Amino acid sequence: MEEKPALRARMRAVRDAFAARTAVEGAALPLPAPDFLARLTPGLTVAAYRPVGGEADPAALVDAARAAGCRIALPHVVDRPTPLRFLAWDGPLVAGPFGLMQPPADAPEVAPDIILTPLVGFDRRGNRLGQGAGHYDRAFAQYPGAWRVGVAWSVQQLPALSPDPWDVPLHAIATELEWITCHDGQ
Repeated sequence: MEEKPALRARMRAVRDAFAARTAVEGAALPLPAPDFLARLTPGLTVAAYRPVGGEADPAALVDAARAAGCRIALPHVVDRPTPLRFLAWDGPLVAGPFGLMQPPADAPEVAPDIILTPLVGFDRRGNRLGQGAGHYDRAFAQYPGAWRVGVAWSVQQLPALSPDPWDVPLHAIATELEWITCHDGQ
């Protein structure tokens, strides 16, 4: 089994090359799946993210959530060891660490009902490979009732990942080719 730092580096290269090619070809994530749309109700909080580098853009999912009357939040990151907070996104964004664009620190903190998370890699069982700082692992533990949806390009799929004891699996994964439901979609 490939060590996680090496696997992350390899998968970032695969993702970034694919994203650069799709930017020219115009590929995008598919329209939101019916099971995603069925969960959206006015007042629900959907935590999304602004893509960095070659990350898949969740804009279609965010647009559907906004159209359904959901509140949108984005992660606010201070540094690597500090847990991220989800802050309401209803205005301009500010530059954060790691190339992130995020709400200002004084935006209201919210508890997400759905968390859209960027991925470095994933498998069909809902295991994910993230950036390695543990931000989303801690957020998933803090909000165990939130529906967890990974957003990635299809080329980021791996045959299998070995989760660590603290890893929390995804309920679903959206790619430009398909919607994958894991763990009965809970």
